[in-house]
Amino acid sequence: MRIIHTDGKDKRFENLCCELDKYLNNIIGEEKQQDQYNRYNTLEDIHDVILITDKSDVLACGGFKRYDEFTAEVKRVYVKENARRHGLGKTVMDEIEKVALKKGYKNLILETGRALKGAQKMYRKLGFEVINNFGQYIGNDESICMKKII
Repeated sequence: MRIIHTDGKDKRFENLCCELDKYLNNIIGEEKQQDQYNRYNTLEDIHDVILITDKSDVLACGGFKRYDEFTAEVKRVYVKENARRHGLGKTVMDEIEKVALKKGYKNLILETGRALKGAQKMYRKLGFEVINNFGQYIGNDESICMKKII
């Protein structure tokens, strides 16, 4: 396995994000996904991306973007279904935290769906705590927002 640091323009990241969108469409519903989330999941502002590969197969990804001077927002964390339960999500998040710290951030925030129980569990294990919904997620009862001081 290899950890790759790249950016939101990396085609491998784009492809895995398309797979993530299909996965979310199945869980949340395509119409709801498009109406509520797609406009916030664009890749152009994600300048820091982590990929985990095994030979030529990209197994996991995640990135972050600037939210404010001290806070980075974690975006597009995904592990392929056949690669889950091997700690790859944790590895991606650990790398995101390292890069964010090097860039001077003090906090990580994220949004996950209420239906994504596995993601919520992983984030809690990594030290994230539920906070009031921020930004575009305010008033969205299907969003769970979390924060970690790093």
